[in-house]
Amino acid sequence: MADDLDELLDEVENKFCRLSRRDCSERGRPGQGRKRNRFREEEEEAEAEAAAAGERARFSKVLTKGASEEEDIDDIIKDIIDENSYAKNLVKHKSKSPSPASENRTTSIQAHGKRCCPVYLGGSSAPHGIGTNISQRTCDQLRCTACDFRVLQYDDFQWDQSCDYLFFRNNMPEFRKLRTKMLTKKGSRAYACQCTWRSIDELTDLTVDRQLRWVCSKHVE
Repeated sequence: MADDLDELLDEVENKFCRLSRRDCSERGRPGQGRKRNRFREEEEEAEAEAAAAGERARFSKVLTKGASEEEDIDDIIKDIIDENSYAKNLVKHKSKSPSPASENRTTSIQAHGKRCCPVYLGGSSAPHGIGTNISQRTCDQLRCTACDFRVLQYDDFQWDQSCDYLFFRNNMPEFRKLRTKMLTKKGSRAYACQCTWRSIDELTDLTVDRQLRWVCSKHVE
């Protein structure tokens, strides 16, 4: 037991002596101790700043990567939504749009219903309307394909035999000037464009007179 106590006292003495010698050496060189402490503090500050800078760079990189990944995800989702909406609109448009055959058939039916077939001319007693084989009505929507003028009609009149091309060319469509070469005739109807004229008393199919370039320009119901 005495040996153990001696070893403990020796250990305390050695530690105390080492501490005393280090304190004495540091007190003997105060400038060097301060320089060493300052140098150590500067190193520690530099290491702390470098660590902080590295941490900030890493954090910024993480944020940038996260933001870019979120933007990529948003773009992908948007593209998917746009593709789905485009596909739905395309299907809807195809379902609503009629087929070419049905469209042509509808157009031909409407055209046939609004144009005279055949085209009839007639006297003042003949009713106007859409002419068909069943309903023989005279067309009041005539247009000339040669001069591109609307064909005018005057009930209970006929043209004088002295009418010529220059007369209609210079006076159409003023009734006051045309009246100078009109003759009154009950039941007759005077037709004229800028290049052609006819006096009709009875219901007549337009195709009978091959010199006429008149067509039905479509009736408005």
